[in-house]
Amino acid sequence: MSAGRICSRTVATAWPTESVRVAARRMAEQEVGTLVVTEGDGVGEAVGMVTDRDIALRCVAAGLDPDRATVTQIMTKPVKAIDEHTSIEEAIARMAEKGTRRLIVTGEGKRLVGILSIDDILGLLIEEAGPIGRLLEKQSPRVVA
Repeated sequence: MSAGRICSRTVATAWPTESVRVAARRMAEQEVGTLVVTEGDGVGEAVGMVTDRDIALRCVAAGLDPDRATVTQIMTKPVKAIDEHTSIEEAIARMAEKGTRRLIVTGEGKRLVGILSIDDILGLLIEEAGPIGRLLEKQSPRVVA
């Protein structure tokens, strides 16, 4: 299975020059904890990622004014991205190698198509483990006390 099949295709975005407060409001409105920072029309090439943790640690805790600080100042860069055709196994290996819980998923021309999170992968594993659990339950001997 490929990363593109299980990634979230609905991605909230931010622009590099917008204020941290505007980005935080977008997170609240869209009920997300991560924004992909893009240039252009919001589906262009990803240049960074900003999380609610980045806002807390790199802005608020650092004493920056969220109305004056820009997303560029606090975003994580460079982006850690994979092609949408990358296997789940390779995506997991890349997450482990890079020490990240999220990867940008790109399509043709490195355009943003989604975001893959560790939660997406865990959801897949849980879904796949269900039939195995049912099989084991059917095959286990019943012990009557």
